Amino acid sequence: MLHDYTTTTPERVTNSTDQAIATATGIVDNLVAAPTRSWETTMAPLDEVAAVVSNAYGLGPFLGQAHPDSDVRDAAVAAEEKLSKFGSDLVFRTDLYEAVQAYAATDDAAALSGTRARLVEHWLRDFRRAGHGLPEEKRSRLQELQNRLIELQVAFARNLAENKDHVDVTRAQLFGTTEDYISRLSPGQDEGTFRVSMDYPDYIPFMERAEDRDMRSRLQHTFWNKAAGENRPLLEEAITIRDEMAAILGAATWAHHVMELKMAKNPEAVDEFYDGIIPGLTKLRDAELEVQRGLLEADHPGETLATWDTTFYNDQQKRTDYGVDATEVAKYFPLEETIRGMFDVTGDVLGLDYRKIEDTKAWHPDVLLYEISDRASGEPIAYFYADLFPREGKFSHAAAFPVVYGRETPDGYVKPVSAILANFTKPTDDGPSLLKHSEALTLWHEFGHILHFCLTEVDLVRFSGYDTEWDFVEAPSQIMEWWMWQPEVLQRFARHYETGEAIPIELVEKMVAARDLNNGMFNMRQVMLGQLDLAMHAVTGEKDLDVINREANNYTGLPFYEGTFFPAGFGHLMGGYDAGYYGYLWSKVYGDDMFSVFQAEGITSPDVGKRYREEVLAMGHARDAIDHLRAFLGREPNGDAFLANLGIG
Repeated sequence: MLHDYTTTTPERVTNSTDQAIATATGIVDNLVAAPTRSWETTMAPLDEVAAVVSNAYGLGPFLGQAHPDSDVRDAAVAAEEKLSKFGSDLVFRTDLYEAVQAYAATDDAAALSGTRARLVEHWLRDFRRAGHGLPEEKRSRLQELQNRLIELQVAFARNLAENKDHVDVTRAQLFGTTEDYISRLSPGQDEGTFRVSMDYPDYIPFMERAEDRDMRSRLQHTFWNKAAGENRPLLEEAITIRDEMAAILGAATWAHHVMELKMAKNPEAVDEFYDGIIPGLTKLRDAELEVQRGLLEADHPGETLATWDTTFYNDQQKRTDYGVDATEVAKYFPLEETIRGMFDVTGDVLGLDYRKIEDTKAWHPDVLLYEISDRASGEPIAYFYADLFPREGKFSHAAAFPVVYGRETPDGYVKPVSAILANFTKPTDDGPSLLKHSEALTLWHEFGHILHFCLTEVDLVRFSGYDTEWDFVEAPSQIMEWWMWQPEVLQRFARHYETGEAIPIELVEKMVAARDLNNGMFNMRQVMLGQLDLAMHAVTGEKDLDVINREANNYTGLPFYEGTFFPAGFGHLMGGYDAGYYGYLWSKVYGDDMFSVFQAEGITSPDVGKRYREEVLAMGHARDAIDHLRAFLGREPNGDAFLANLGIG
């Protein structure tokens, strides 16, 4: 049953979380008090606890990212911290550890297979990673540190969501941007000025088109210092805490501890991965930077190419060298048609149907709600919300969030519910929301996460949805992005919002030709972010974050922007990607490899899609991701497609 979010109040958020914690605590207390050890008395209750806690997140803490009422958001943030601490504390309970350990030693446990055996294995691993077997004082310290880390993560995210930094500009300083863009800006403080916020629909078009170089520099300075005063000390403390936790657990570094749960297994494997791509990408980057230096010299003789120039010249190159004007391309991607195309393609490939539900009972009038049905059976299997426009206090990037996890119960399979939060340009009375192709890519990317979450068929919450290894979880979204470059796919739905004309094949071909423009620069920035993360988490000893920030910047080949500290606004460092940002490129290896099967057997082949749905999306984390890949590919995965797509294969 879908929740009625229109009745949400701060009190209801608090009460629902408190009730969930009380219910879950009661389940655990009964579990440890059970006189006998069996699946029904030991492990089944733990999966029920996972369901209670995850459902509570969707009812309350999730709204800290999305609700328009600041009081509700405040209550939701507090509830998220409380719920996270409950989940964290659970694994530190000695009585629970002893109960699960006792069950694991029984013949009943030895006879388990599939997800049930996997659940026992994973809980035992969790207990080991929580320090069971260590002296009591060390375990207590670990628990104390883990709870403090949760507090820091919640505060970090809240500071970004509530950030109101902006730059007011004059009409002259907007020269080069489009009239449509200008018309959507809020008025500035002084009469005749315009306010450019740090929301992507404001920030990115300015950096792409505004010819005022000094103002681009100023805007980027503001953007790269988002919440720096509040968040830098939180990040510094979190890194120190992670180091101490790793030391207590006997791990060489925090990265070694974290990567035990990932495909990479250790930072040495990530180093080897980077070593294999950095030389080739560096050559590409240097050649691309040289071209942009020439463009800058023509406009500003004697000036040095800087970080606030590259987006501007990238856009210029697409227009002049490839005939690709992002603003003109956007006219073929009105939001509603882009969503329809997304549904048509994935519906045909994966065997799905979608239905828009009018009475959303959502947290904001802009939110859309859709039902996903299995085409073969006609049965509804999942739901998802789409909250796509920026507003004050809302999550400021784009991501998919869990609302209800799918799982098997005596009453049948619980239908998963998920949500996309994004920040696209809002439609006006004069025109629709037009997505730049990069924004359409973002939408399809996030929808890859939605499908991964919603098409699960796993029986247990622990392994349901997209809760797989974090350096694989982006792979299904890489496939979604690839479809957005295929002419035969785009011509199915991309139509000019005024004329209804399908996007010309010639334009798509130009877009594809321009796709790899500055590929070296883009991917070396991805390397830079991953190396920044590893420098914070894969080494021991004192860490000077300014030095780390500066040295990581060397991968871009551009001068360091003095006076900025963008890691304070880099939410991944405190949002679960710590010692894991490498996963974006790492998972692209597998996403590209999987899409190569579609390329070989049919870009929108239902046969390939059926196998992909069954062997990857439906399987969740019921087995290791490497086994998903082997089953889908019919061979060992490799990086051939990845290297070729980077232009270094």
